[in-house]
Amino acid sequence: MKKKWKITLFSILGLAFIFLCAVGWWVWASVNEIDKAQKPKEESRFGQFEEKPEYQPPEWEGSERVNVLLMGGDDRGLRENEVARSDTMLVVSFDPVTKKIHLFSVLRDTRVEIPGYKDNRANTAITLGGPDLAMKTIGNLMGLDIQYYVYADFQGFIKLVDALGGVDFYVEKDMKWTDNADGNRYDIDLKKGQQHLDGEKALQYVRFRHDKLSDFTRTERQREFLKAVAAKLKNGWNLIKLPDILSEVVPYIETNMSSNDMLKLASLGYNSHQAGSAQIPPMDLVFDENVGGSAMLGVRDRDKLKEYVQEVLVVDDTVPETPEPSASSSAAAAQ
Repeated sequence: MKKKWKITLFSILGLAFIFLCAVGWWVWASVNEIDKAQKPKEESRFGQFEEKPEYQPPEWEGSERVNVLLMGGDDRGLRENEVARSDTMLVVSFDPVTKKIHLFSVLRDTRVEIPGYKDNRANTAITLGGPDLAMKTIGNLMGLDIQYYVYADFQGFIKLVDALGGVDFYVEKDMKWTDNADGNRYDIDLKKGQQHLDGEKALQYVRFRHDKLSDFTRTERQREFLKAVAAKLKNGWNLIKLPDILSEVVPYIETNMSSNDMLKLASLGYNSHQAGSAQIPPMDLVFDENVGGSAMLGVRDRDKLKEYVQEVLVVDDTVPETPEPSASSSAAAAQ
């Protein structure tokens, strides 16, 4: 009996050792891949930009709100040292205390103050001073400290969705557009309905903007699709596959996050919930304006825009609103 007990104990210890080794390999492999996303200056597509102290993002201590600027650009046909405009910009805001995540999409044609330069569209900041200036510009617009950025091109987005095994998503309308910029490689042809989107189809969905409201509708679609991607990433199997997913995506992305930063954010994201999303600027603060012959979206009141951001951050769409009691029910309760 005693011998049998020893065998059982050694079996449990053996399994525990194997488990710890597997976890150790998983962590090592993940960190090894994440480190490659923080490109050295000579390998970075933003290596030509001078690092200016006034543009440097604040450090995240771990207990305060942390904000990440996600940027997507079309790198096709660029000349040497030329940087694409960030035609997709989303800010993901994490609150470590409440465990809430809020997602904001920034309209690319918004007229913004770019530190050190004249006012221009929001998507041009990255072409003038790289990601640091883009973070500073969007942070100033929203009244937030933005600590991190992640930049991806078309191929990075496609690789991410494919590495996740695609995403099940409802396409709300037929979408069709011909794009001759790259031999029709990025044409858009989607049918309305629930379907399984691979990387190519997903890129078509988030790029389509030929609606009546153009970029207003496109940014809403991007927020909704990103929520679906985040949910897929939380899937247990995809967490196990994380090193493989990262190895597929990392060559096409850049970030200022260290492996330690990314692992802390990943842990925070896994233990948080998506509390809400919004467009920046909101419709009631936007107007069309012409600046030097260029059409832009003006902001009626920039202080009110910052107030709006703070209002969104306290909302939790997952908590049902408690209806206010009617006059008749209040009177009945008082009797």
